[in-house]
Amino acid sequence: MTGMDTPSSKFNALLLDNLLCFALYSANLAMHKLYRQLLSELGLTYPQYLAMLVLWERDDLTVSELGQRLFLDSATLTPLLKRLEVMGLIARTRSKDDERQVLITLTPAGRELKAKATSIPSAVLCASACSPAQLADLKQQLETLRNNLLKHV
Repeated sequence: MTGMDTPSSKFNALLLDNLLCFALYSANLAMHKLYRQLLSELGLTYPQYLAMLVLWERDDLTVSELGQRLFLDSATLTPLLKRLEVMGLIARTRSKDDERQVLITLTPAGRELKAKATSIPSAVLCASACSPAQLADLKQQLETLRNNLLKHV
């Protein structure tokens, strides 16, 4: 180190392992691998599972309402919803009030699937080897990061 060097001046922002985006990306890959394993029993992909979670919270949503919750546009959501409909988990119908809107409703099979999904959050918690408080803090930090980033796109 010379007299001008400081520990922070040695930080290389272009090293892969120094990038926050790579830490998020690789954690996301690991999370998806875990969910793929857990969701195989339900026959759902991770995006399908997210859509079902929203519908289990509140049934009878429009495609745009579901898209807002999932941060997805209708072009991305429509094929996912078609597959869920073919699987017999949801029904898509035109709104009687506004034919431009498509309503998403759980079928009885879609409602029943919720009971099979109840063990997934605890399995993820266990696999994380983190405490519930640690995960709650991390979730809050990630939501803050997401919201800040969305202000710039």
